[in-house]
This record gives sequence, C-alpha cells and structure tokens, in this order.
Amino acid sequence: MSATTRRLTTAQALVRFLSAQYTERDGVRRRLIAGTWGIFGHGNVAGVGQALVEYADVMPYHQGRNEQAMVHAAVGHARQLNRLSAQAVTTSIGPGATNLVTGAALATINRLPVLLLPGDYFASRVADPLLQQLEHPVEADVSVNDTLRPVSRYFDRLTRPEALIPSALNAVRVLADPAETGAVTLALPQDVQAEAYDWPEEFFADRVWSVRRPAPDPAELAAAVAAVRAARRPLVVAGGGIHHSEAEEALRAFVDATGIPVASTQAGKGSLRHDHPADLGGIGHTGTAVSDELARTADLVIGVGTRYSDFTTASGTLFQNPDVRFLNLNITGFDAHKLAARTLVCDARTGLEQLAGALAGHRVEPSYEAEYRSGKERWERVVEAAYHAADDTAVPTQTQVLGALDAVVGDEDVVINAAGSLPGDLHKLWRARSPRQYHLEYGYSCMGYEIPAALGVQQAAPGTPVWALVGDGTYLMNPTEIVTAVQENLPVNLVLVQNHGYASIGGLSESVGAERFGTAYRHRAADGTFTGAPLPVDLAANAASLGMDVLRARTVRELRSALAEARASGRPTCVYVETDPAPTAPPAEAWWDVPVAEVSAREAAVEARARYDSEVAGRRRHL
Repeated sequence: MSATTRRLTTAQALVRFLSAQYTERDGVRRRLIAGTWGIFGHGNVAGVGQALVEYADVMPYHQGRNEQAMVHAAVGHARQLNRLSAQAVTTSIGPGATNLVTGAALATINRLPVLLLPGDYFASRVADPLLQQLEHPVEADVSVNDTLRPVSRYFDRLTRPEALIPSALNAVRVLADPAETGAVTLALPQDVQAEAYDWPEEFFADRVWSVRRPAPDPAELAAAVAAVRAARRPLVVAGGGIHHSEAEEALRAFVDATGIPVASTQAGKGSLRHDHPADLGGIGHTGTAVSDELARTADLVIGVGTRYSDFTTASGTLFQNPDVRFLNLNITGFDAHKLAARTLVCDARTGLEQLAGALAGHRVEPSYEAEYRSGKERWERVVEAAYHAADDTAVPTQTQVLGALDAVVGDEDVVINAAGSLPGDLHKLWRARSPRQYHLEYGYSCMGYEIPAALGVQQAAPGTPVWALVGDGTYLMNPTEIVTAVQENLPVNLVLVQNHGYASIGGLSESVGAERFGTAYRHRAADGTFTGAPLPVDLAANAASLGMDVLRARTVRELRSALAEARASGRPTCVYVETDPAPTAPPAEAWWDVPVAEVSAREAAVEARARYDSEVAGRRRHL
C-alpha cells in the first residue's frame, strides 16, 4: 500500500469514494452512485451535508421533501437504468431515518439498488440520551436504524472512521451485484461522520465493478433442453429479470425460433412488444384471458427472471395441468428453485441465447401457435372495448383514461404506477411498446411511489416523457415531491384520477364480505352520520399550489386534448380527471387468496366464505 494519505473526515471520505465508483457491463461504463438525495437535520447536516458541499463538483445533490419519497426516486432511477446506476439517500437521525424503512423494503423486494446513509447516535456516547434517541433498557447499542436491518441486503454501523474502508467496499459490491442487490444501509454516527482520519490514496482511486453475465451450467442446460423438447404446451413467464439483464432481444429471438408464447408478470411486461404474435400480455390474478387459459393447460412453465409472487401464480391455483413442470432461468438460486423447478442459474440474456442455440430447429406444433394467436386476437377486442368511448362528451371511465393515454404516448414514453385499481387495469390492458415503457412497482405495491419514482426516471432519462398515474388515495399519501420536480425543472406528467375513495380495496372488501367498510371518502354530517356526499377536497388545486401546471378534463374529448398538451409542455404538469366509477375493466381471470372470516353473523361474509372455500380447494403444491 502506498504511504500517501489524505486527511479527511469520514463523511468527506465516503462522498469522495462514492464519486469514484463505476459499473461496467458489455463494455458500457456508468457512475454507480449518480447523485445523492438528502434532507438535513442533526445527525447528517454537519457530516454528510458538509461533505456534499466539499465535493459538490463530483457528487450531484438533490433536495427531497420526504425521506421515503427520496428512496422511491432513487429506485425509479435504478430501474430505468437496469440497475447499472444507483443513487444515495442521506437523512438525519430519528424520524428521518425511520422514514426510510418503507422505501428500503420496496427496493429490496424488487431487487433494486439504493444506498441509504442515515445519521446515527454518538458512537462515543458523550451525549446520552440524545434528542430523538431510542433508549433500550438492555441493549445499549440498539438505535432506531436497526429497523433497517431486515429490509437491507447489507447493513453496517460505522463506529470508527477506519471501519469505512471495508464497509464501503462491501456496500458497493452488493449494490453492483445482479444477484444480491437491494437496499444497502451504512448507519453513520454523527460524531464519526465529522472525525478526521488519514485515508490511503488508493481508497479514492477510480474503481470499476464488473456486472457479470454468468452462463448456465452445461448439465443444467442439457436438462433444460430435454425438458423443452419434451413439452407440447410450453409457456414462458417473463419477469423483471428480463429487463434488468437487457434480455429483450434474446427473448424475442428465442420466441421467434421456437414459437413458445410469452406471458408477463407486472415487472416483466414489455419484454416483448404488445403486437408481437407470441405476446399474450399479463399473467395471473390480473392477467389476460389468453395467458391464464394457457397457463392452466401448460405442461412446461419456463420462468425467466421471475420470483413467482402470489399474483403471478394466482395463489397456487393457476397452473393446473396434472403433469405441469417448471424450468426457471434466474440469476439467483433462491428464485430459480421455486416450484420444485429444473434450474438454469444464470444471466437471463446469456441463458436465453444458449438455450435458443441448443434448441436449434425445435418449434412447437402449428396447432398450438394457432390456438394462442386466436386467443390473443379475442383479447385485443376486449381491450378495444374497454378503451373505446362511444360518447367523447361523457365523463370517462378509468379504462377510457388508459385508452386516451394510449393514443397520446410514443414508444419512448414511460408510464409509472404502483397501487390501487390501476395496476390490474394496466396489467390486463396496457399495450407496452418498448422495454422501459411499462413501469409498475408491484413487488411492494406501495402507495405514494409513483410521483417520486417519476422524478428518478426523469433524471435517468432526460428528455423522455414520463407519466405518473395516480389515484386520489395514492396522491394523498405522498404528493410532496411535486415541489422537487418544480425546483429541479423535471417535466414529469401527473395523471390524477379522482374517484373519491379507495376503488381497488373497496372492490376487494365487497368480495370478501367486508361490505366496502372504510374505503370511501364521505362527509360526516353534524349529527355524526355519513351523508355519502363527496368531500369538498380539490386535489387539482393542491397540485397547483405545489407549483404544477394543472389541466382539468371533464370529458373524454377534453382528456385527450389535455394529455397531448401535457406531453408537449416541457413543464411539470398535472392532468386532473374525475372518472365515472362504473367498472369497465374486464373481471379477474384467476383467483387471489385473501382469507375470509370463517364465521360471521353477516350474510355478505357467509356468502364470501362459501366462495372462498370453493376457490381454495383448487390450490396446488408444486413438488
């Protein structure tokens, strides 16, 4: 090691180190930490805050309004760039730190990298108890930051400056690892942040982390080839790993050669263009009729980059062929082994390319291709009916909002959503035209994700039209980053759909015998009763007060015009529309397990339990 050192504080050393980290895949190099989001308070203002001033020329800073939202923005950025670049998030101690937990869980569940830098209590304990300190009676080394341990892929608390060297290297190793990535937390005691140390110059040298593309094991590949050749009704389930690996072209080539159809999870939608003859759309509880029909009769399910959530498997009721078997191509062994599958533990693009090469000349029967293509054509008519408005002077339904947006967006646009009734409608109906157009966060389905994620996507892809689709319930969870969009001149487009309640959970509540209790926004009269009248809340005025341009659309015709104007505006713009609450989306094609009260005095719950018992009888354990 060189004897040359540089005397910096721990926080300065961390920021300087992070600015010199890069990823490289397929010969393309990117900054690993492209910028840092921050809200300052005691615990980070004098440490990381001062360091960001010191190194403002090499570490961009973005001012957030809510700590959870900052993580969502960083996640949106990482997803848009296929996990090859991430952002850091710094907070104060106490509530600033605990506000990170939801965002960290979202990042880790979705396998997306984000670096969290919460302040922590004095390592020296000279100030004890500190303002906002949690005092534990028998574990003095516990702080509120320990809530981040179960939702982080890597966690460390730095109680000495020199501990930063191994910890920082481990942190970026995990962030850049395609199998291990997720939220990474370095908890930083505020006195250690400000403490100086003589750092070896090598610590600050440019460092490139190679993002590997592991190939499948030859024996596993041979077994996979035999399984595909033996199948008569194979079906690919495309997950988010297709996008993370940039394997869309490899998937298309595999499908073109074999004729095997593709159904997509929420994270995998867009793996094929919607108009590819083998693209069947979404699968599972929110899937299309053609996808779910084929899934029920498939004898081989080829999962590529999917973790098989309960929505995908319809809570274990979807894949009903008595002889069905699974072949899972995944970069993580944990996910590859699900459903007692044959495994190809490898990079999605490399695995698909080698599988296609080994299957040269193999193709499914023409009758099978004709069957799924016919089913796809039938479903396209369902989509057209849902999108179509017979009267363009009428109040639009929610699916007609999607139809109007579909008519406005280009192939390069990104559409973001996460929670409520919109994810189901989008999964069934949206016509994804490019790999990154469909951006659904459905691993955690976190209300409040959409607006901040749109900021992260816009930062990652300047000049790209970005749309955050938000219901009134989600908007009320987290609208604050609108101010950041205005401050940083990020021209995100917000489509704010007002239906005066929690539409998705209201429908679920009704189906499970809970009678829509607590799911509508209603006015309480002076006598304490609920009148059923909408609340006098103007969300469009709220968005305008935060700095957005607002376009109000009352009819389908006005909506089309407003969406086109928003796309062309170059300013953060909200299109506000109140929708006709009448359901126009096609019903669910597969079940989802939400346990119903086993006993009840209410008729609705008794009837719901009878339906539940009938559905749950179809669950299978795939062993």
